Amino acid sequence: MKPLQIPAIHASHGGCWLRRPDLVGDMLGATTRGVGKGEAIMAVSDTPLLMLNAPLVASRLGYPDLSGLDLLELFAFVHPARFVVPTPKGMAHALGLEPPAGDADVPELLQRAAGALLATCEAEDWPEREGAWTALQSLVRLRWPWAGLVTPHLRKPEKAERWLFARLPEWEEAPERPQPAQVVLGAAEIGLRLSALTGEGAEERASQLAFAEAVGAAFAPRRGTREPHVVLAQAGTGTGKTLGYLAPASLWSAKSGGTVWVSTYTKALQRQLRRESRRAYGEGAAGGQQPVVVRKGRENYLCLLNLEDALQGGFQGRAAILAQLVARWAAYSQDGDMIGGDLPGWLGTLFRKRGVTALTDQRGECVYAGCPHYRKCFIERSARASAGAELVIANHALVMVNAARGRDIANRPTRVVFDEGHHVFEAADSTFSAALTGAETIELRRWVIGPEGKSRGRRRGLSARLADVASYDEQGALAITEAVEAAQALPSDGWLGRIVEGAPFGPVEDLLGAVRALVYARDENGGSEAGYGLETEVAQLDGPFVEIAGRAQEALEALRQPLVRLGLRLEALIEDGPDWLDGPARARIEGARGAIGWRSDLIGGWIALLARLGGPADRDFVDWLAVDRSDGREWDIGLHRHYLDPMKPFAETVLAPAHGVVLTSATLCDRSGASGGETGGDDWDSAVTRSGAQHLEVAPKLFSAESPFDYAAQAEVLIVTDVAKGDIAALAGAYGRLIESAGGGVLGLFTAIRRLRAVYGRIADRLARAGLPLYAQHVDPIDTGTLVDIFRDDPRASLLGTDALRDGVDVPGDSLRLVVMEQVPWPKPSILHRARRLAAKDSGGGQRHDDRIIRARLAQAFGRLIRSGTDRGHFVVLSAAFPSRLLSAFPPGTPVRRVTLDAALQLIAAGVSGSEPAASPAAIDGRTA
Repeated sequence: MKPLQIPAIHASHGGCWLRRPDLVGDMLGATTRGVGKGEAIMAVSDTPLLMLNAPLVASRLGYPDLSGLDLLELFAFVHPARFVVPTPKGMAHALGLEPPAGDADVPELLQRAAGALLATCEAEDWPEREGAWTALQSLVRLRWPWAGLVTPHLRKPEKAERWLFARLPEWEEAPERPQPAQVVLGAAEIGLRLSALTGEGAEERASQLAFAEAVGAAFAPRRGTREPHVVLAQAGTGTGKTLGYLAPASLWSAKSGGTVWVSTYTKALQRQLRRESRRAYGEGAAGGQQPVVVRKGRENYLCLLNLEDALQGGFQGRAAILAQLVARWAAYSQDGDMIGGDLPGWLGTLFRKRGVTALTDQRGECVYAGCPHYRKCFIERSARASAGAELVIANHALVMVNAARGRDIANRPTRVVFDEGHHVFEAADSTFSAALTGAETIELRRWVIGPEGKSRGRRRGLSARLADVASYDEQGALAITEAVEAAQALPSDGWLGRIVEGAPFGPVEDLLGAVRALVYARDENGGSEAGYGLETEVAQLDGPFVEIAGRAQEALEALRQPLVRLGLRLEALIEDGPDWLDGPARARIEGARGAIGWRSDLIGGWIALLARLGGPADRDFVDWLAVDRSDGREWDIGLHRHYLDPMKPFAETVLAPAHGVVLTSATLCDRSGASGGETGGDDWDSAVTRSGAQHLEVAPKLFSAESPFDYAAQAEVLIVTDVAKGDIAALAGAYGRLIESAGGGVLGLFTAIRRLRAVYGRIADRLARAGLPLYAQHVDPIDTGTLVDIFRDDPRASLLGTDALRDGVDVPGDSLRLVVMEQVPWPKPSILHRARRLAAKDSGGGQRHDDRIIRARLAQAFGRLIRSGTDRGHFVVLSAAFPSRLLSAFPPGTPVRRVTLDAALQLIAAGVSGSEPAASPAAIDGRTA
């Protein structure tokens, strides 16, 4: 295995290193030397160099046009669907090589790694050989930088390789499952099942057994219609929630023959559940029904029709290379999941355009059985597998959408466990909202009309998708024609530019222009905060605005009516179909009917929103107008409607049809106790309210278990009192010193992207020179999941991020030793928040409403710190104005100190020992806050 004999470059915040031969063609005398950015840029622009993660190297060099031989692209070709952390250390571990000792050793490692990957192409036991030679021929034509280097190492197969679409297996129809048997789970059998899952010799945890028994109550037979068993179970970190609910869930599935759905909020927990579920359900028989299925929304999966279009010329340039690498992955993927599945999260970021997104079904344009790849479709396979599975792992949004508009009522979930249950309210708030915006309406126009002007791609409008229906059914054809004509009133390409210039076209663009003008007119800050969106409440609207809204409402009604009629015609066709309506055609029309029904309901929600303008407010809803902006640029305009209490529709669509529902989390309840971390008890009233059970007049079963961790010895909360709010220089200095004191392993959480970027820009280079790499969301060209993988893999790395990192990040061990919050996570003072706060104030809880949100965020952030019984660490809040009433967010017994930054640095350097701190009493405010 010889190193690849070409120059290699590595760039970090600590500097740049270049390795090239001393004499042309003589790598034996190769040396690695540090170079300046100018010389590095000249080297990469002169000839393609070997590098790792080209976009990141480009970011470090400040040279966006960089291109070269990216080792990650070669890895994706050689080992599709195989996990690797996209760092020099991660690549070394994946290939069984010695990791580099420092930055200066990285270029040589890249050469050795490239040599190892090319040697794999020659190996007889290469498991991903099939399809590689055929893909390479296409990549040669596309001038893939690696093509010429790979070709000598990859022999032509003796037999012609099958094309991807011929290799993928077909899914099979399965008979409809009978209703699950009505069974009651006993405490003793739940205990035995839990013991079997935890394994022989495992530590017995009384709290885990009690949790499992409490969850078991949700699987009892339902007492009456609209009377589901609801269990609210709070279980502290370390209780063993996953196996705790999998024990009764798997027992019930085995005894009843039914399906249990487990829903999460984050993809990280989905991946964890996939691993943990193997204990309860096994792997399943090869080629048979899998007992566990991961189910996500359609937009997460590879669309084979989109991929075929991309491979046959729909993608150009670098995007076409991405399509070939995705095709390699598709042949070896477990389930075709592109977002959080086994497609490397870093693959899409290597290509500048959103190629990965374009290969999924983002627009709801699926033609179902009309697709030539329908029988091999990853999405359809997942849907059918979930109907026969014992356990379906899904997410909150999918469960709610499936319950609200699922095509198959018989397969809607009736037993659901909502893990990360504290996010159910948030997910419902998003699912049951309405947004009449430019981005939404132009997407609807494209769905109805299809391609216009010079647009390319496989997008097809209603006329093309339902051409056979139109030729057979005169009324259906008329409805399609009327819908296409009515859709002309919706915004078209260039709508935002026309509105900004004051020249809108059509009634809906007129409305969006009026919304923009009114929002800016009512802005109290004069638009000075250009990086933030603007909004104003729907109130005190003048006559001209209401008239404009009325014309937009008429235009939308003119579109909704033919869509409704078309849906009815399709339903009639299915019930009394012609001779040509075979099984595949019926499935396609059923799919079209479902999509049309969804779009009709969407338009109906918009019409209801516009009908309310100028009249009395609906007490169930909060309505507002908004201009969405990012980095000083407007990107959307529209009207928004949210339920004041989104658990009301959640109760009707999810709880009412269900037989048993569990909401569980480590932070399900608010702790509204005294200061010093001493809680006055769990606030179950807020937990019940945010479950939706009260809307069905169902009394949920309540369960609570504290974490088994010794927080008094394992963790410490430090509230730093001398970092001035708003002083970016001081904030950056504090973060830099904290990371240095901890030696890395820091998760920094910010409430504003602008401050995150400012802090990162001030400290990243300095830390890198000290051997402490720093990564950041919204800065590094790396997806969030991969950033967490990198952080987890390197104990000296630190990571800065926003809300997405506050929960769902599981980094046990030494890689996470310190969590730093830049300030108290106050709620954003939006119109929606104000309305909910006022509603809570009516019952005497305005401030309590805010405090409950803040304590939940603090508890979730603190929960990242201690993930096992051996973890140790500090939780730091850089805020002198930290109210004592919020301290009950932290687990009972956790030491809390108000200290200066210097004192905090001493405590962090000393580590958590459970004993008195080594810092001098003068340096620390000795009170336990």
